[in-house]
Amino acid sequence: MTESASSPSKEDGQSPSPPGTRTKDGGALVAQQGRTTIADGVVAKIVGMAAREVGGVHALGAGMGRTLGSMREHIPGMTKSVSQGVAVEVGERQAAVDIDVVVEYGVAIPRLAGAVRENIIRSVEQMCGLDVVEVNITVDDIHLPEQDGNDDPGSSRGSDKPRESRVQ
Repeated sequence: MTESASSPSKEDGQSPSPPGTRTKDGGALVAQQGRTTIADGVVAKIVGMAAREVGGVHALGAGMGRTLGSMREHIPGMTKSVSQGVAVEVGERQAAVDIDVVVEYGVAIPRLAGAVRENIIRSVEQMCGLDVVEVNITVDDIHLPEQDGNDDPGSSRGSDKPRESRVQ
């Protein structure tokens, strides 16, 4: 989060900065010596990792995106996209997040959404110093236990080889 900061006095040893550009932890994104710009992709990766840290989140992304992401993983040299299912809008001091999730069957969705939202906000604010103005969560699907052995989470068809579970 950002806070409006008044210009500090000369006796505290800090140089003044424009109001509203100092982050909660004291780090400045805009200072007299220059500006720090954080790319949308950086914030999207942080959001993806933060969402996956919450128990009950099986995967990120909507149906077709998960299917394409799953196919991408099987191409030699390609890795899973951490930001799959994440869309962000990043400004100078604020960020807005939209995320599609697949939840594990049996998880209380409102509680899970709250935990995901809190973890995303905490991670983005801590790592980027940006004020997260909104986190919109779309629950796109529910992962059923019987899908573990024969279905890819991004596909409704059975796969030729069993996929290693990503959750415990």
